[in-house]
Amino acid sequence: MSDPQAQPPRDPSYGEPTSREPNVGQPGAGQQAGPPIGQPAGPPVGQPGGQAGGPPPGTPYANPVVAAPLSEADDRQWASFAHLGGILSFLPALIIWLVFKDRGRFTNTETKEALNFQITLLIGYVAINVAASILAIVTFGIGGLLIGLAWLLWVAGVILSIMGFLSAKDGRGYRYPFALRLIK
Repeated sequence: MSDPQAQPPRDPSYGEPTSREPNVGQPGAGQQAGPPIGQPAGPPVGQPGGQAGGPPPGTPYANPVVAAPLSEADDRQWASFAHLGGILSFLPALIIWLVFKDRGRFTNTETKEALNFQITLLIGYVAINVAASILAIVTFGIGGLLIGLAWLLWVAGVILSIMGFLSAKDGRGYRYPFALRLIK
């Protein structure tokens, strides 16, 4: 017979009682912690009052958090990257403008300038290619000479983008000599 006052055997490595039966009502092997049986689990994660830290039920959603403003060094850095990204196309300037336009005044101004210049170059590329295609069809090959203009336009874009990068890196604004000011 067992003594009711006797302690269960202890595991020497942990110093805790060992038992052959899992504790009733507590998560054990194969069980998950959760609400008691018959009670709802609560709102899903991401819903108001859910585990993701949303507002309690019945309260309106809070306004989105505004990102911190850029430091002066970061402001110059992103503005200069917008100009340098013009070597690739208009996408780097567009992405930088969309992400940082509200965080830094210098970045906002310079990315708009770089983006306007890159859009102007894109319009030039399209116009040259359309004209070259039409001339190639009509004159049976002379339109290919216009493709050289596209290369000159690209070289000018690279040189002016590097000049814009160097100017913005030093904290000075850069104004491209030719650009349609589509984004104000």
